[in-house]
Amino acid sequence: MTETAPAVETAVDPELRERVVEGIRLLLPRVLKRELPPPDENVCLFDELGLTSAGTLELILELEDHLDIQVDVEEIGQDDLRSLGTLAGFVAAHVVPED
Repeated sequence: MTETAPAVETAVDPELRERVVEGIRLLLPRVLKRELPPPDENVCLFDELGLTSAGTLELILELEDHLDIQVDVEEIGQDDLRSLGTLAGFVAAHVVPED
């Protein structure tokens, strides 16, 4: 039996992550162009809410403006888009530091 290396975890500022979660909750109705109750972190963005790839890009751009941050989306993967919580974790872990 071979051992696999543990996944590399990027440190996430919990306060920033919470701001991202709240930002996503605020912006989702605008991006989806419909009202919805505040979703919990486990909601599936694509299957349950109907978010599209284009909508995801729009959501991230709106989030950058709303929180005055810049996100490096080069490494975003399908798992990062699974739920509101996984997207918030990705965004909080991939904020580009200001120069």
